[in-house]
Amino acid sequence: EHEELLLHHGEIIYRNGEPVSDVRSASYGHTLGGPVGLTMLERQNTKGPITKKTIQEGTWEVKIGNEMYPCSISLTPLYDPKSLRIKV
Repeated sequence: EHEELLLHHGEIIYRNGEPVSDVRSASYGHTLGGPVGLTMLERQNTKGPITKKTIQEGTWEVKIGNEMYPCSISLTPLYDPKSLRIKV
């Protein structure tokens, strides 16, 4: 959503205003046109079990510097999730 931003690693991920994880690995996704980060949600950082509903609902943000930015969370690859491009 913010193509001018860069992620490095260690940026905090928030769900509904509460810190739940951090960016473990990051880069600029040229195909996606913006920053891409990987995180791992662990049960001790959430209230209740981690379900598909937990991930798909709620407000997700990442803190870069002193600013909060909305972010998208996905259970599937963001680019070519069905691997159709590599099968051409």
